[in-house]
Amino acid sequence: MKMLVTGATGQFGSIVVETLLQTVPAENLAVSVRNPEKAAHLKAQGVDVRHGDFDQPETLAEAFAGIDRLLLVSTDGDNKTRIRQHQAAVEAAKQAGVSFIAYTSLAKADESTLSLAEVHRATEKAIKESGIAYSLLRNNWYVENEAGTVQGVLHGAPWLNPTGDAKISWALRSDYAQAAAAVLAGEGHENTVYELAGTPRTQKELAAIASNVLQKDVEVVNVDDAGFKEALSGAGLPGFVVDMLVEMQEPIRQGSLDVESTDLEKLLGRKAQPLDVFVQALMN
Repeated sequence: MKMLVTGATGQFGSIVVETLLQTVPAENLAVSVRNPEKAAHLKAQGVDVRHGDFDQPETLAEAFAGIDRLLLVSTDGDNKTRIRQHQAAVEAAKQAGVSFIAYTSLAKADESTLSLAEVHRATEKAIKESGIAYSLLRNNWYVENEAGTVQGVLHGAPWLNPTGDAKISWALRSDYAQAAAAVLAGEGHENTVYELAGTPRTQKELAAIASNVLQKDVEVVNVDDAGFKEALSGAGLPGFVVDMLVEMQEPIRQGSLDVESTDLEKLLGRKAQPLDVFVQALMN
């Protein structure tokens, strides 16, 4: 059985590959990357490094040839681009005779009001309609998304909270990646949907965790969308990033990322890592 991971040199995919190599023979593992030179370290370990560019569908068909199990890691970009890329990948997998696709989706993708959920709904639909067995890995928020907030606190800024008492089910990127590796290399995951989530917490609760690690008082300041936008703009973020981050806050307040689920722990075979690990890593 040969398995392949897309985006294997990215932050998420690299952890998946590293995890797989602990239990899967390198000759059974392939990766699809836009720039094979960046995966030279994997090739040196015996991994089958293949060129696959989501903007060149013909390369995907070649990259997926002879692959049994595929992990499709969602790409970056605007919604229209991502939907096009993902659909091209699913079609290429179908042409190549791939028998199983695991896909990194989004929390409650079928009902989420987050704008980026559009990408994941469309991709989930394409995968289901392909006839290929699947596992939809609906990842909640990476706690690493809050790195900028923690770094700001380290430099004396307050913890800005635009989501009030809404809860977010943060977990570490590495936990989501290791869960994906478990599904790709495991058995019994055909036609499954996993809501992968940590313990739901408010921004205030996450700030308290950070405060404990940093050993300093963290001031939590509730802000509305206008205040949040002003703060992000003042930090020098590009306008399109500011607009995207501000737009996300109302769906989060509505509960789009509030998920109670033990799926992550079941796939990991252990408790999710505590969130203070993330803060400690930033300090180091």
